[in-house]
Amino acid sequence: MNIEDKMKLVTKNTEEIILESEIKKILEEKEKPRAYIGFELSGFLHLGTGLICGNKLKDLANAGFETIIYLADWHSWINNKLGADMDKIRIAGEYFQEGFESVGLKGSNIKFIWGTSLAENLDYWEKVVKVAKSNSLNRMLRTLPIMGRKAEGEVESAFIYYPAMQVADIYQMELDLACGGMDQRKAHMLARDTADKLGIKKPASLHTPLLTGLEGYGKKMDAEAIPDLADQIDAKMSKSKPETCIFIHDSEEDILRKIKKAHCPPNQTTGNPITEMIQYIVFDMKDNFKIERDTKFGGDVEFNSYQSFEEEYIGGKIHPMDLKTSLTRIISEILKPPRDYFDKHHDIIEEVGKL
Repeated sequence: MNIEDKMKLVTKNTEEIILESEIKKILEEKEKPRAYIGFELSGFLHLGTGLICGNKLKDLANAGFETIIYLADWHSWINNKLGADMDKIRIAGEYFQEGFESVGLKGSNIKFIWGTSLAENLDYWEKVVKVAKSNSLNRMLRTLPIMGRKAEGEVESAFIYYPAMQVADIYQMELDLACGGMDQRKAHMLARDTADKLGIKKPASLHTPLLTGLEGYGKKMDAEAIPDLADQIDAKMSKSKPETCIFIHDSEEDILRKIKKAHCPPNQTTGNPITEMIQYIVFDMKDNFKIERDTKFGGDVEFNSYQSFEEEYIGGKIHPMDLKTSLTRIISEILKPPRDYFDKHHDIIEEVGKL
């Protein structure tokens, strides 16, 4: 695969890249560059994590990156996931590994690394201290939204370790490319700025879009408005708010029920979780999107790009219910492999559900 084809894989379906020129140079100069996405360990994998992040991890592996799925158990502990119980966090991490493997993340270019394996090394903690000493307390507090936290009111002192550890993770694993959702942007900028201060290799970064939860933004959105990042983080599909999610193991009946109830304003794609699924999942995984409908409502229609679909939807030529019916069919089809896997390994679903 030539560099241009690798760049197309790496950059597709992304919200932001810092910087394309840096990534191209990495691909030109390194035979096996390293990239990662880190995950806090709690709850079930949903479409945003399992498919949007999962598909990007596949793209990176196919482009020749050694692709690391970082099971961030220490970060989950600091952030009080699962009651800050490390035994429960470990179970959730084992589920995450099975979940990512069930959506196809396997092979020689895919590697799972636990946070504990880094924390066992003294030189890792030396990096944590160096990061902390290179930045003000205010800078660290401004980075807390990466945890889904705000620097307001009572803040656990342990929270301050989190951004320094996340940056140290990147340095310790000698990553060339740090990836994550847009909610991780501040951590990656901290890693780049601190690398300059320490005179070490600066990681490139890549951010995937945040998938809006099924309930939408919970407020009326102007069709032309661009939600700010804080609104996007608050409204994103989140495993801590299961009512906002479609999980990778959901049954066809669950998918039908959830999509049927989902927020889907007519003539509007801003803050619309249904059209976002088409943009970020369907067109990332398929060459086209077909809407099946009765001839009296215009008959079937097929789109070869998201842009052509969006134009028709905003123009009022597609009814939200027709859209939901067709999306249900294709999401059910996409999720068949993980659904089949967890039908045979339902014990881990039951175990995680009790955590």
